[in-house]
Amino acid sequence: QVHLVESGGDSVQAGGSLRLACTASGYTSSSLYMAWFRQAPGKDREGVAGWDSADRTNYADSVKGRFTISREDAKKTLSLKMNSLKPEDAAIYYCAAGTDRYYGGSTLLRQWAHSYWGQGTLVTVSS
Repeated sequence: QVHLVESGGDSVQAGGSLRLACTASGYTSSSLYMAWFRQAPGKDREGVAGWDSADRTNYADSVKGRFTISREDAKKTLSLKMNSLKPEDAAIYYCAAGTDRYYGGSTLLRQWAHSYWGQGTLVTVSS
């Protein structure tokens, strides 16, 4: 069982920056892959950025060039640095992880590929 805890959500003005962090515990698999998802009110949850066990990354087109994902602490912490935030980036951001449903590329940003989810952290962006 993988336990995920997110932190870093806050309220910022458009154009500002935030760093989210997700700490994973309770796993031993070397094949753990992780990703960030977000869900805005009234919208479906969408994949934002992900990092697989081979240190490959994948980003949603809407955040490319503005968001950067990184993995630290022996791959137990997944961070998301968000720059040039826009009002449309406002959402609850969820950390997710999986070990056995990843098939490469954009599947990293598919909800079904992840078995473990955090509780979410709220990001608010004012214009």
